[in-house]
Amino acid sequence: MQAWRVHRNGEPSEVMTLDETDRPVPGAGQALLKVRAANINFPDALLCRGQYQVRPPLPFTPGVEICGETEDGRRVLATPALPHGGLAEYVVVDETALLPAPDALDDAEAAALHIGYQTGWFGLHRRARIQPGETLLVHAAAGGVGSAAVQLGRAAGATVIGVAGGPEKAAVARELGCDLVIDRRTEDIVAVVKEATGGRGADVVYDPVGGDAYAKSVKCIAFEGRIVVVGFAGGTIPTPALNHVLVKNYSVLGLHWGLYNTKDPAAVRACHDELTKLADQGLVKPLVSERVAMSAAADAVQRVANGTTTGRVVVLPTGGAR
Repeated sequence: MQAWRVHRNGEPSEVMTLDETDRPVPGAGQALLKVRAANINFPDALLCRGQYQVRPPLPFTPGVEICGETEDGRRVLATPALPHGGLAEYVVVDETALLPAPDALDDAEAAALHIGYQTGWFGLHRRARIQPGETLLVHAAAGGVGSAAVQLGRAAGATVIGVAGGPEKAAVARELGCDLVIDRRTEDIVAVVKEATGGRGADVVYDPVGGDAYAKSVKCIAFEGRIVVVGFAGGTIPTPALNHVLVKNYSVLGLHWGLYNTKDPAAVRACHDELTKLADQGLVKPLVSERVAMSAAADAVQRVANGTTTGRVVVLPTGGAR
């Protein structure tokens, strides 16, 4: 079979190679899946660079979430275990971790539902306890992680303010349903948020960016507001000033979805049931901006790393436009 592999760390477009390898053989408690669609995530780029919190042995195959097909024809969602990731024609996964793909979504959309939307749901509901009528500020609202938070915030009854970089991404954020969109390149995030909320600020901030995005967030967070730290796509890890947290009475909440996967798998399954209901109701639908062939995967991972994409870019190993 074909599989993309990383033999040395570096930029994805330079270190990913499309190799011919043996089809994996499932062991006890495992299932062999034919990969129907593999969603690209920012961690795939970090894995290539050797900058992710998990560093699999070389060579490894990136690809942390897929929509696959079991040997008996069922469509399922899975998170393949590294070093044998999902940018391959076949993967082996634990049978107990398989989740049914929602009928309302095609293969590419289903592949993009798992990690980003689980992260958004746990971040907004489990960590931030978002309530109807609250104001949610989402950074990188047109990106894969941000777009999920926008839809989930809307489904929760929040007023959603999206931050995007440039007119094209701002337009995507509006189409996703943001009540207000801020172009961070031309507008003052803090001033706009305060004006839109009558000086109160945002009740919940969803931050997958870090750096300057976090710095702006603490300047427009409401009394008893909650900042959910999801990642650092901007490249800079902020250092919170705890005296500021004390004086303004807000909370900084970390969200690492992978911990739920290992420490509370029942909660992950319950979340998937909720996401499936929302998909069936049309309240969430992953924004798949591109469906690319297997041969274009390395370029796609590089573009996600560079921050030039919107929504999700999904690889279809069999070449179909599903």
